[in-house]
Amino acid sequence: MNLIKIPISKGMLDYASEASKVTAVRRTIASPFDTLAGLLGELVFAEYIYNDFTQHNLYNTKGKADFFNEIEIKTSAFPFRENLNLLVRSDYAKKRKPLYYIQIILDIPSRNSKKIDSDTNGIICGYATSKDIDSAPLRDFGSKFGGYGGYECHFIPINRLKPIREVKKFIDKNFTNS
Repeated sequence: MNLIKIPISKGMLDYASEASKVTAVRRTIASPFDTLAGLLGELVFAEYIYNDFTQHNLYNTKGKADFFNEIEIKTSAFPFRENLNLLVRSDYAKKRKPLYYIQIILDIPSRNSKKIDSDTNGIICGYATSKDIDSAPLRDFGSKFGGYGGYECHFIPINRLKPIREVKKFIDKNFTNS
């Protein structure tokens, strides 16, 4: 597995915290910081592709794919283990078909953590295509609060994801002037 670790800076945390007040989506909440984690995942990816997270506008992605209308960032805040999964809600997978789904794990110290600190590693694990997601099995993974989550997710183990460098090449070829 070719993992890329990017530490969350105080600037990233501050920006995502402010944006989360405006961009929260009304849906089933699976953890105490779903929105914040999702926004931090976008900033981790922006830091990776631009070398500057401020190049990504968190306020412009609500209701659409996170990058270039082709790339959706899926973020989980959980202690990192190689047996975690890329999860995509089945209702979401039917509604949207981005070219790439990218998994980022925010490596928090405990599954019971109540916050995300700066210097937490954002780990870019790899990607799957929409076609990969559509053919992946379904399961209810439950809630961090306990019990069923009330929705099923397609899942792919992160150790089976494709290398992120392929997405970087796609971005460099199609969306940058390099």
